[in-house]
Amino acid sequence: MWHSARRINIRRSWELAKRVHADVVAERDALLDQLNWTLDQLADLRDELRTLKAAVRARQAAEIELNALYRQRAIQRAKAAERDPNARLN
Repeated sequence: MWHSARRINIRRSWELAKRVHADVVAERDALLDQLNWTLDQLADLRDELRTLKAAVRARQAAEIELNALYRQRAIQRAKAAERDPNARLN
């Protein structure tokens, strides 16, 4: 069997393990903070997108209504126009 001639310092090993663990915990906490910030940004963007979609739908509905009004106006103008009785039909 292979035996190491190097002695293991338990106290030093334990301190190193605690430092490494603390670094990992700090990194985890930083990543969680970044994740929470990203999720907050995502929620804000979704709210803005919903608002924008509502505005676009309202604009589209207004355009449809405006086109219907233009059509009705054109029909009323056509009905109100008098035909010249001396003009040929075709």
